[in-house]
Amino acid sequence: MPTTKTLREGSAHKRAAILSAARELFLADGFDRSSVDAVAARAEVSKRTVYDYFGDKRTLLHAVVDAVGASLITTIRRTLDDTLTGLTDAAELEDALVAFSMRISTDMLGSAEHATLRRLVRAESGNLPHQGYNSLADTPDEAVADRFAALAAAGLLDVPDPRLAADQFIALTFGVALDRLGSANAAEDSRVRPLVVEGVRTFLRAYRAG
Repeated sequence: MPTTKTLREGSAHKRAAILSAARELFLADGFDRSSVDAVAARAEVSKRTVYDYFGDKRTLLHAVVDAVGASLITTIRRTLDDTLTGLTDAAELEDALVAFSMRISTDMLGSAEHATLRRLVRAESGNLPHQGYNSLADTPDEAVADRFAALAAAGLLDVPDPRLAADQFIALTFGVALDRLGSANAAEDSRVRPLVVEGVRTFLRAYRAG
């Protein structure tokens, strides 16, 4: 069970070093074979510092998974800002939604961070809070839903339920690429883009305003 003791905030540098060391060891050797002593040595901190900052090894694993997930969420929000902000014309929607999906397919789903999250969740499911645990949870869907609600407010989409629209959009675009191809990395597989384009067009047939 995770400890209930009060944990130190400590320095950001030391926390980052511990998380980086733990991530490298958990991926290379597995959670069970990675000791707190080894994490401390790689992070160049004391064993006591690891315990003071994170409480126990399982809590450290959760922190590693959460940190990777937070990095991916940052990528999603940045991509939304880059591709789906400031639209004023419905004619821009298809290109913008395709650009967003392709960026997610490469910058996020094709990233080392995403591969790390998948490996950790798959390999260490028994040491995570529940089966299939990952720190992304519903956050990507909610971020997309918020942007769709903004596009609806601008009169470009008709989305009575933005969260449902987001779920359907994801399923139709990079979701279908993952299901069909086992990967949505558009930089490595030319089959991804046609699936994304058709998914966007299907989505817009259902949700374009007017």
